[in-house]
Amino acid sequence: MRSTISGYTRLPKAHKVSAAAIIVAAGAGVALAAVPATAAGNHDVKTVAWNADSFGETQQAELTQQTDAAIAQAKVTAEAKKTAAAKTDADKERAAKEAASRSTERKALKPAAPAAKPAAPAPKAYADNLDGWIKESLDVLRAKGIPASYEGIKRNVMRESTGNPNAINDWDVNAVNGVPSKGLLQIIDPTFKAYHVEGTSWNIYDPVANITASCAYAADKYGSMDNVNSAY
Repeated sequence: MRSTISGYTRLPKAHKVSAAAIIVAAGAGVALAAVPATAAGNHDVKTVAWNADSFGETQQAELTQQTDAAIAQAKVTAEAKKTAAAKTDADKERAAKEAASRSTERKALKPAAPAAKPAAPAPKAYADNLDGWIKESLDVLRAKGIPASYEGIKRNVMRESTGNPNAINDWDVNAVNGVPSKGLLQIIDPTFKAYHVEGTSWNIYDPVANITASCAYAADKYGSMDNVNSAY
């Protein structure tokens, strides 16, 4: 038994659809024909018309919606990645600043290295002759505040020993008394020891030691070696 709803043929459950033929032409509709599974039932077949253009527009609309949704989702994803990347860069920059700040603090807490002491000036060189001995003696005398001049020292040296640092007088009264005069300025041992200038040699024949001790004695007795013009 078959039933018809709104002009369409409905096949009873006893029959099965055996084939469907679809013919599509350019600009044409699609026709679907249904026939029984056996020839026993000789029933009418109702053709159902379906417009391909209408189907295409529907599918196109759905595809457009899906594409727009995908684009929107891609934008959201890209924006999220951009935000995450910016946050990562900001975190790195902040970490770098904090590390630099900690390094600066550690350097500030670290005691400063003591300033290097300036190198000691090289000792002044003097010639190993009468000129050099007098000049070196004058530097020592000035440092000790003992008055004397180059001319006053040289004048007395030339009179007393003619510039011989090993000169010794073995004939005057001092020699008779067992304390001969010695060196450039012919000073006796007791006087040399009493007026020895600190920082010089204790050897009475040392030129600088002899000159400085003699000048110290002359300054004490005569005001300066410059005031000595004869035996003193």
